Amino acid sequence: MNPQQKSTTRGNIYGPVPSRRLGFSLGIDIIPCKTCTFNCIYCQLGPTEKTTIQRRSYYSCSEILSQLKSILASRQRIDYITFSGSGEPTLNSILGKLIREIKKITAIPVAVLTNSSLISRKSVREALNAADLVVPSLDAATQNVFLLVNRPHSSLKAQKIIQGLIDFRKEFQGALWLEVMLVKGINDSPSHIQKLMEAIAKIKPEKVQLNTVIRPPAEKFARPLNLKELERIKNMIGTNCEIIADFEAKAQTPLSKDLGEAIFSMIRRRPVSLFDISASLGRNPNEILKYLNSLLKENKIKQILHKGVTYYEPK
Repeated sequence: MNPQQKSTTRGNIYGPVPSRRLGFSLGIDIIPCKTCTFNCIYCQLGPTEKTTIQRRSYYSCSEILSQLKSILASRQRIDYITFSGSGEPTLNSILGKLIREIKKITAIPVAVLTNSSLISRKSVREALNAADLVVPSLDAATQNVFLLVNRPHSSLKAQKIIQGLIDFRKEFQGALWLEVMLVKGINDSPSHIQKLMEAIAKIKPEKVQLNTVIRPPAEKFARPLNLKELERIKNMIGTNCEIIADFEAKAQTPLSKDLGEAIFSMIRRRPVSLFDISASLGRNPNEILKYLNSLLKENKIKQILHKGVTYYEPK
């Protein structure tokens, strides 16, 4: 295996991974694991030990671009280059520069998934303005619910975030899809949904995407809504609202690199199912299982059963 092939499984870049929204998404992770402004009860990466709002440059811009160029040369199918991963990407102060440099070397659209926490800052909005698609989250329209579901840094206020989203929509020339993560009994009451609808009407996103707790959450009490409950809320919000559907398998070119390393890299990033791995890497599930069993025997990973689906995560 040559260095160019290795770079797809190490460093700051992972994937392409199957995304329910973005097809095959090549992830760029520019934040150390669980460096975040929030400590969300539903987070699939577990709890945040200490929240922060301090922006800084965590990694070298040139090194990330070097990794990306190597992966682009492999000609894997990539529908979006997506800033996401182990923490809140807007905490990295070179986000805007990175996006602009990426757009110089590829026509693949750039997306940013953000929890919206710092969007009231002009510098953050300017960084996000360089992207083609921004998917911000808004789980709470009141401070009380905000504290319950997102458990934010003590300085953050729900209303200030909402105003930041309103301001950003006025400035941003790209696509804005607003995600709402719903947790049963926490932020799904009719009165709170009504307040969310009032905020959404002011933000004016192209889409509102309803999500719920799919993967193993940070807190066991974070429970999902069922489809009927999601449909009820979708109908309340209106025609531009959708429930994020499960990713549909698409043909992917098999990777010409060490499969075991690629599988372990995916598992290190987030809990993944056999389907997730198979669809992302373009390999037969039976072949993937051989490597999973080996990693289990080596005590590098463990299995978690959540809502009838087996997920794999690091030990």
